[in-house]
Amino acid sequence: MKHLPWVASVVLAGARLYAGAPMTEQERDRVVAHFQMTESWLSDEVSHLSPAQLDFHSKPGTWSIRDVVEHLDIAEPGYWKALQESLKRTSHRKRDDTDADVLWYGIDRTNHQKTSPSEEPKGGLTDFQSGMDAFHRLRATMLAYAKSTNDDLRGHRLLDTGTDLYQWLLEISTHSQRHILQIREIKADPAFPKS
Repeated sequence: MKHLPWVASVVLAGARLYAGAPMTEQERDRVVAHFQMTESWLSDEVSHLSPAQLDFHSKPGTWSIRDVVEHLDIAEPGYWKALQESLKRTSHRKRDDTDADVLWYGIDRTNHQKTSPSEEPKGGLTDFQSGMDAFHRLRATMLAYAKSTNDDLRGHRLLDTGTDLYQWLLEISTHSQRHILQIREIKADPAFPKS
């Protein structure tokens, strides 16, 4: 009987592992900080740009800054929906990527990936400010979730991938970071309009 408290603690720990656990405070702080950083960084990069600057293409077939923001407005709601749908499913697949891999994705622009056709900008963002407003609204929703959720994000995988949902939440923000760096590349072009 004197071992009962130890046995009870092992059983409770196992039950917690099986039932899932919320983010640690460090994980929560990191994902919230990353979301806040990319939201303010995007705003800083595009504020006060003229229509000529927003619509500048460095060469045919490349995206303008307006195209980049339209892409974010198309893609990120789908990414958010995928997270919500994945929470409803049980997945025990082993995690393939590390958190560092996910963070590196937002930084490394040496490999320029082509987006899926469904996420391609189609020239529909005529009111740039409305596109930014949509970005900020979704960001507010995701930030509120990240700040308050007790969902087991580590215990769920994104649909049928090896990415856990904590990493997917982080990847939504690193996806923005990747495109912010793309905006900086556009602005660094020698032919970028001065105003």
